[in-house]
Amino acid sequence: MKKTVFFNLLFAAIYCMSSQATPLTSTPKVKEHHLNTQNEDAIKSFFDSYLNRQTISFNINKRIKNKDIENTRSAIWKLWKEANKDFDEEKLPAMGKLSEGKASRWILPSNLEPHAIMPFYWGTKGDSKPEEGYPLFLYLHGSGPKDAEWKTGLSICQQFDDSPSAYFIPQIPNMGEYYRWWQKSKQFAWERLLRQALITDNINPNRLYIFGISEGGYGSQRLASFYADYWAAAGPMAGGEPLKNAPVENCGNIAFSLRTGAKDYGFYRNMLTAYVKQAFDSLQQIYPQQYVHKIELIPNRGHSIDYRPTTPWLKQYIRNPYPKHFCWENFEMDGLYRNGFYNIYVQERSNADNKTRTYYEMTIEGNHIDLKINEVTYRTIQTDPQWGIELKFIKEHQPAQKGKITLYLCDELVDLNKAVTVTVNGKKFFKGKIKANLKNMVNSCATFFDPERIYPAAIDIDLSDIQ
Repeated sequence: MKKTVFFNLLFAAIYCMSSQATPLTSTPKVKEHHLNTQNEDAIKSFFDSYLNRQTISFNINKRIKNKDIENTRSAIWKLWKEANKDFDEEKLPAMGKLSEGKASRWILPSNLEPHAIMPFYWGTKGDSKPEEGYPLFLYLHGSGPKDAEWKTGLSICQQFDDSPSAYFIPQIPNMGEYYRWWQKSKQFAWERLLRQALITDNINPNRLYIFGISEGGYGSQRLASFYADYWAAAGPMAGGEPLKNAPVENCGNIAFSLRTGAKDYGFYRNMLTAYVKQAFDSLQQIYPQQYVHKIELIPNRGHSIDYRPTTPWLKQYIRNPYPKHFCWENFEMDGLYRNGFYNIYVQERSNADNKTRTYYEMTIEGNHIDLKINEVTYRTIQTDPQWGIELKFIKEHQPAQKGKITLYLCDELVDLNKAVTVTVNGKKFFKGKIKANLKNMVNSCATFFDPERIYPAAIDIDLSDIQ
């Protein structure tokens, strides 16, 4: 398989209640299981090679009985954890109390950002770990002097009413006009954080949250849309990105909070926050069980607002890793694209360059899967006269003519004991039973590094076969 970005730098008509961000429930445990020695060795060798950027696909075909899927998932995840622990990289340290203020650091790749050292706090709040693991909050600070902003972040995060919880509080590596939380070096850090946190057994994989203030509000809004398939909820504050930078469509299965002062006129933050609310309101009208949001313009407040309400609201929600309806606009961020989203893996994007974007919409009803794959073009209809900031847009969709994806499936999405039908852009592409296979489980584990997304079945789709 060809990846648009290798390992992401080391990495709608029908819907249902299960598509939304939902209140907290528990995640079932699975039984321990062991593959035979030959398969274990092959999988471990592939994971080692994958993490070292030497191999991108596991190609051993081995049928898995449906009754063995859960146990095989458990075995593969165990091997993934072992490979990551053996991988030569800077690790997350042991998790202490956040109140101790113990700092660690990561050195980010110099080819992504020269002289980039990211200090961070990594710790917990509360007296005991929840049975299903801590909720994890990623907090992004504002654009003032970075030492002071980082220190303030540690202080205020300890005050929020979200215990028991775990926190990752980074300091931005460099300062200046062109350093942002969403740039490629930081993408490397977020993907490392997600990958390493999910193998610790301390973190609940369905309770990951991102939020930030001011520059961290901009960053968390972009990252909420870019990595929406990982978050349970997101909460930018005192921000407001143009929608082109953080498509609302991607946030259909997370809970989204945005709080900005009604008098926060800088860079049109109040105006852009209102546009975000309009977009969420419009999509929630179409999909009433999705696009859960709480977007507020705080009366009589400027850039400084009360930050305390955000994380208590976020922590109510738990990710559904298997939505039966989602929209995904695969947008470029600092030159990089995601190579997957929920259960879609992109072998080849439909758009040739950033003049357009590829848009995917998946709807599952019973065992029928409907896919729309379009190219999206933005047309700017409002521009700031002072800085030339593009503020408002109209989007045009045209059916994609090319592109290749792998559609991963599991029993949480369809009944693998029965025939599955797939329609792409209104044309029937596939009908039949699909078989669980070891290679699908191994490849999806490596692609998503997510214990909830180890998929046993897959269908490869080439749009050139559908025209």
